Amino acid sequence: MIKLEDIRSLTDFQRNTREHIERLKRTGRPEVLTVNGQAELVVQDAAAYQRLVDELDRSRAASGGRDPQ
Repeated sequence: MIKLEDIRSLTDFQRNTREHIERLKRTGRPEVLTVNGQAELVVQDAAAYQRLVDELDRSRAASGGRDPQ
């Protein structure tokens, strides 16, 4: 679930990239970036993304290679 504090504007991300990267690494949570108030992008720390991909691979393997329902 995306927390309200993890929704930021793309402009804020561009202006404060270093702070956003530090928060992404510290929390492991993705951020939703908005453009004109609409969700447009999701950014995530590479390590957290890799854990997500690994979990998906394990889930697929456990289901016999099928996409989980």
